[in-house]
This record gives sequence, C-alpha cells and structure tokens, in this order.
Amino acid sequence: MKQFAILGLGAFGQRMLDELLGITSEIIIIDKDREIIEKYTDMAKAAYIADVINETALTKIIPPEIDAVIVDLGGKLESSIMAISYLKKMGIKTIIAKAQSDEQGQVLTLVGATRVIFPDLEAAKRITPMLASSLLFNFMPISPKLALAEIRANEACIGKSIRDANLRQLFGLNILALRKENDDDFVFINNPSYVFMEDDILLVAGEEENLLNFSRQLKELPQPHSAGLFRNLFSSHTKKPV
Repeated sequence: MKQFAILGLGAFGQRMLDELLGITSEIIIIDKDREIIEKYTDMAKAAYIADVINETALTKIIPPEIDAVIVDLGGKLESSIMAISYLKKMGIKTIIAKAQSDEQGQVLTLVGATRVIFPDLEAAKRITPMLASSLLFNFMPISPKLALAEIRANEACIGKSIRDANLRQLFGLNILALRKENDDDFVFINNPSYVFMEDDILLVAGEEENLLNFSRQLKELPQPHSAGLFRNLFSSHTKKPV
C-alpha cells in the first residue's frame, strides 16, 4: 500500500488528506498547530506536532522510501524552501508543493519540488470555461495543449451520427464516452453510427480553444471545405500575440 506524508494542513493539505484517504490509510500528517493535528489525528496513520523546518524532526518522522510528500505551508515561502530542501536531501523522490505564484513555483522547483500546484489558478482555469458556456458541465486542463471536458451535444450535432458530425476533423476533438443528462456513469462509444440526442453529455478530449468552440450553440456544423468559416469559428477565442 502506498504511503504519503503531508507537511502543513492548510486548505490544500486538508483537501489532499481527504482525497488520499480514498486510496490509502498510510498517511503521515505534520503541522506545528496542535489544534489542527488533534482535529485530524484519527484520520491518519501517524500525526505529529512538529516544525517542518526542523531537519532532525523530518528525518525521524518521514521514511526515505515514502511514495510522496505534499508540502502546504501557506504563503510561507522561506519555510517551504527549507522543508523541500531537507526532503530532497533525504532522497524523497516525489515532492509536491503548493505555490501562490509563478515566481514561487520556480523557486520551489529549483530547490527540489518535483511538481508545483497552483490551487487557486487551477480552480479558476476549470471554472472560467464553464461560466463562458451553458453547454459545458466540467472542464479539466491536462496540459497546456490538452484538456478533458463534459459537454452537452450542441444543436448542430443533435440528430447526426458520430460519423456525420465528424468532430475530429471539424473541431479537432476526440469523443471518449458519453452519458445521459440524468445519469452519472459514462459509457464508451465505439459505434460511428450512434446518433446524438438532446440529453447526451459527451466526454471529449482536445485543445482548450477547440473545446470552447464546440461548446458554443452552433446551429450548423462548419464545412470541411469552408476555410473562411472555420477561421471565423476560432477567431473569437484566438489569443493575440503579446
């Protein structure tokens, strides 16, 4: 069973604890705030009231073979730097750190963080596209060029088959699965003859701009031979060079 440690139980650290408990009980939590530790001590395998910038304490508490350590020390950049430096010195292979800005992220990466998380920024990136479209149910960036999204079939698709809608060619999107509006479970679709219906929610993968364009209420699908129309479809979301 995998084992994790969480240094600092801020909002991000607490959320990580909740999520990790779904896959393992082998979790070590460390925070210098006694009240916070006492609140979560029953949820973790081990809980310690300690200063995470104490190298001796970290060495005694965290086993070097641990799978990953999550660092959430709020806005205390200096403390995060010191804690991550100690963890790297201990040979911890995976160190995930929370940052509040790109500058903080760069510094934490330099001192040893293997992945930097920007909770506020990532939440904003997921929510903003959903605010921009009534057809978009969920949006998850995977990388700068790829995202997953739950999108209701737009008017231009309804009544057409997957083959005729041709979303891969017209929008650069791949349909992974679909569910009905009142269902929670997705089912994989590998039948090109399937005809889209009004209550279809599609799980699709593609570039962010392509997903946003498809989530617009189009009355008609663009035609492959109509380059001008295709360019106009994307123009409203194309970023201007800085």
